[in-house]
Amino acid sequence: MGSLQILFVLLFSLFFARCYSQEEDFLHCLSKHSNKNNITKNIYTPNSPTYSSILEYAQKNPRWLNSSHPLFIVSPKKESEIKPVIRCAKKLDLQIKIKSGGHDYEGISYRSESPFVILDLSNLNKIKIDLNEETVWVQAGATLGQLYYAISKKSNVHGFPGGVCFSIGTGGIISGGGLGALLRKFGLAADNVVDARVMDVNGKILNREKNEDLFWAIRGGGGASFGVILAWKLKLVRVPEKLTVFTIHRRLEGNRNLLQKWENISHQLPEDLFIRAIIQNGRSSAGNDTEKHVQFYFQAQYVGPVDELIPLLKQYFPEFNLEREDCFQESTTADAEKECYEVPWIGSVLYFFFRKPTESPEILLEKTIPTEKNYNKGTSDFVKTPIPECGWEMIERLFLEEERPQIILEPFGGKMDEISESEIPFPHRKGNLYNIQYLVNWGDNSESISSQKIAWMRKLYQEMEPYVANNPRSAYLNYRDLDFGTNQEDYNYSNAKIWGEKYFSGNFERLAKVKSKVDPSNFFRSEQSIPPYQLSS
Repeated sequence: MGSLQILFVLLFSLFFARCYSQEEDFLHCLSKHSNKNNITKNIYTPNSPTYSSILEYAQKNPRWLNSSHPLFIVSPKKESEIKPVIRCAKKLDLQIKIKSGGHDYEGISYRSESPFVILDLSNLNKIKIDLNEETVWVQAGATLGQLYYAISKKSNVHGFPGGVCFSIGTGGIISGGGLGALLRKFGLAADNVVDARVMDVNGKILNREKNEDLFWAIRGGGGASFGVILAWKLKLVRVPEKLTVFTIHRRLEGNRNLLQKWENISHQLPEDLFIRAIIQNGRSSAGNDTEKHVQFYFQAQYVGPVDELIPLLKQYFPEFNLEREDCFQESTTADAEKECYEVPWIGSVLYFFFRKPTESPEILLEKTIPTEKNYNKGTSDFVKTPIPECGWEMIERLFLEEERPQIILEPFGGKMDEISESEIPFPHRKGNLYNIQYLVNWGDNSESISSQKIAWMRKLYQEMEPYVANNPRSAYLNYRDLDFGTNQEDYNYSNAKIWGEKYFSGNFERLAKVKSKVDPSNFFRSEQSIPPYQLSS
């Protein structure tokens, strides 16, 4: 055996021994500090039979399936079981990655280059609704689907303005803001939080009364930078017994004027009407061949019955050609130009996640690992002036270079214009016409394919720069993008401002000052966590 081989074996042995020692030390520490709570029953190591399935379910973006794996997955069933996890991770210099739903675009809630532990909150999913107070306490591990289902079982005239993807965990989406189909009527999910329970770095449980600054920071500033979100107290909103949802399909070629009209007026519509636009590729038959083209569709919700909606559409969008009878008959083909339904609020929740609104609400409770892997890369922008014709031509050209690109445009205005940009950390309020979410999807995660797809996304993002909000170019925290820069190796406040001001604008400095108070040693950290505040030198 050569000297290099011997060196490699020694280094590997040292690494393995260190990891094994950390595992033993962590388990010993937990046993020592857990008192009567037998938390070790809820700990999974790489040798546990269910470790792989739990990890795979956690990783909603399978791009990261083969990335670094945790020493442990800890799935507490009681809030009291979290304190010893924090204490022992601090003692042994292990990072904690906090996962509620696992939808983080860059996977930072379940991967790290340092030895780490996943704190999986999915067992903390209790929901307690008080209709007299019109509030709900929801633990951070509950999904939006579980929350929506619980509300619908209690009332047909209440809802909550969260996101449209119902497998997302409430702990994460609400702490990042929470955009959904009710945002023009009621604002973000984070705008409707009235209290919270948070465990800090010392294992102390705080609420709004005990720390108002922390309460401000976790509603849009990303809770995992400051501690462990245990539960939210949310304000339920009143909705009518019937809402109307509809979809209008068009090809981009020949209909750019309709999309541009949407850009100009969607944020000015009555706040009960939310119309988002989704752009993606399609296929059309041409003889014996199929031709790729770019198409878009409007997916919309009106907070009221169809009889109130139709006059509004005839006033603002007669091009939709939507009639009352369209909302009371099934579409005859899968690619119908238009479809419409009058449904209870819970039916609209299903519809916006691309399910039939007449399906059983029990599907909101599904927890399955997808059989088909959908690898993806995403990022975001905000738009303050309508994109000109040349911008849409560029988008169409780049889309035709790719197989499965997608852009989702969600209009603001309404309630979003009424809330100050400093009310919570989410600053993207009045003056923003809409948000853009960019996605590219693929099915083969080989290095060459993944590199090609990510390069295409970066090219699109670069080409969009002249058409989106700038100085700084803004972004949405819940569509996190590590291309903006990271804070993992050098926790420098000045460097972090590069990406921090994209997400939080002028609120970034206040977030860093809150961080300095509640977690000055920066224990809760990730590649884009809020760093402690530092004065400029």
